[in-house]
Amino acid sequence: MASAAFEDIADTFDFLDDWEDRYRHVIELGKAMPALDEAFKVPATKVEGCASQVWLLPRIEGTGPGARFSFDGDSDAMIVRGLVAILHALYSGLSVADVLATDAHAELARLGLDEHLSQQRSNGLRAMVERIRALAAEAAAE
Repeated sequence: MASAAFEDIADTFDFLDDWEDRYRHVIELGKAMPALDEAFKVPATKVEGCASQVWLLPRIEGTGPGARFSFDGDSDAMIVRGLVAILHALYSGLSVADVLATDAHAELARLGLDEHLSQQRSNGLRAMVERIRALAAEAAAE
C-alpha cells in the first residue's frame, strides 16, 4: 500500500547497506523538504510526545473516507525533519481510509529504522504516526 515515493526511499535504503549512509540519507531527505511557515508552528500543529519540536499541518482534500490526505511538517532537529519527510512519502496522496489501513510500523521496519533509532526518537516517530492517524480518522468521519 506504500506510495511510489516511499518505495523509492525503501529502494535507496536497500542500496545503502551502511547505517551511517542511511542516517545521512534521512538527514538529506529532511533538508530537501520545504520548511513549514513560522505562522503554522503553533500549539495546534505541534506533536506532543517528541523530544524535538515537531509540527504537522494536515491538508485534506474532499470529505469522508475517500478524502485525499497530505500534510506539511517540520522539526527543529535535522534527523527528525528527515523522519517527517519519510512519513510524508508514506502517507501523502493516499485517501484517509488508506492512511488508516497503512501499517506504518511494518512499512518503517522495512527501512530498519526501528533498530537504529534511540528510544526517544522511536517514541517521537510513534507520536507522529498517531497524530497522522488521528487526523485521517477525523477527516474520514466528516
